[in-house]
Amino acid sequence: MHLLLPIIYIAFISLGLPDSLLGSAWPVMYRQFGVPLSYAGIITMIIAGGTIVSSLMSDRLTKRFGAGWITAVSVMMTAVALFGFSVSGSMISLCLWAIPYGLGAGAVDAALNNYVALHYAARHMSWLHCFWGVGAAVSPYIMSYCLKRGYRWHYGYRSVAIIQIVLTVMFFMSLPLWKRKSPDDNNSDSPVKALPLLQALKIPGVSFVLITFFSYCALETTAGLWASSYLVQSRRIETGTAASFASFFYLGITFGRFLCGFVSEKIGDKRLIRYGILLAATGIVLIGLPVKASTLALIGLVLTGLGCAPVYPSIIHATPSNFGKENSQAIIGIQMASAYVGSTFMPPLFGVIADHISIGVYPFYLLFFAVLMLVMSECLSKLIVKNK
Repeated sequence: MHLLLPIIYIAFISLGLPDSLLGSAWPVMYRQFGVPLSYAGIITMIIAGGTIVSSLMSDRLTKRFGAGWITAVSVMMTAVALFGFSVSGSMISLCLWAIPYGLGAGAVDAALNNYVALHYAARHMSWLHCFWGVGAAVSPYIMSYCLKRGYRWHYGYRSVAIIQIVLTVMFFMSLPLWKRKSPDDNNSDSPVKALPLLQALKIPGVSFVLITFFSYCALETTAGLWASSYLVQSRRIETGTAASFASFFYLGITFGRFLCGFVSEKIGDKRLIRYGILLAATGIVLIGLPVKASTLALIGLVLTGLGCAPVYPSIIHATPSNFGKENSQAIIGIQMASAYVGSTFMPPLFGVIADHISIGVYPFYLLFFAVLMLVMSECLSKLIVKNK
């Protein structure tokens, strides 16, 4: 198990690598293809649709083939899709390659998160999600380097695809390590049946955790996407400063997860989730305070990122304890699907609200999801305590 852990850390970096490529390359891509700027949303919707489908299928696939095979094949699918992006010459081609892109991303995300939740301590879940942030931060740098050197966006995608291909080979070579059972694994050689979706949804507390996950991803992605626009348009903060603090929001999440790894086992998942949400809510209140000084809004954005840090990994790590190890893969898959729905649809919804009402409702929109997340997570905690 100790030999496998570095492989899993590298796998989480590979999860983050493709996630921020489109955003960094699209300002160049859409002009070349002669399509509106908004067409990036079509590609992201196709990718999100694939991730939702493969997340819901992850329980059946993982119990049949194992987390190791799912990881290796899924990373291979994203590598092939990224290479397909690099040779695409039309919007239709990009949309077609987005299908395996999304299918690969969702399956590996759910499989890896469940494997770590079952076999490793809470600190590793926090640090692994910190490593996801490393991957997400590296790929825009690669794209930027290629664009500045005149290599075009194709080479940015191709470079990341080559990295993913190398990682795919490594994951296939590591398959024997995944087959070694830990003391907590079921010793029976009989295959474990997948839990049907409707049956999983009927488990007490699952609806609470799904709404919690949905709310978290709605808050995180909306906060990150619209932070600069809110600071510039509503708080009259200079564009460069606003962009810097928008990036500090994500740095807060990454750094916060690194710090949480040192205290997660002492504090526990339930309290980490509660404290994280309360800190995020405090940050959101600071963002929205009607004062002329912009410092509080900037500090609030950083605090919101720090507060978000422990919530996602702690919810996942608590899943086997809350719902049973035999159900965790199915429920984590559903959680991933719920998360993708939140991150896909809620930021565009805020864009519509900002257009028709005001971008000034940004902190109220975020606070709504923070409160909903806190209420649902506390309801789940009470239910788990009651049932035990």
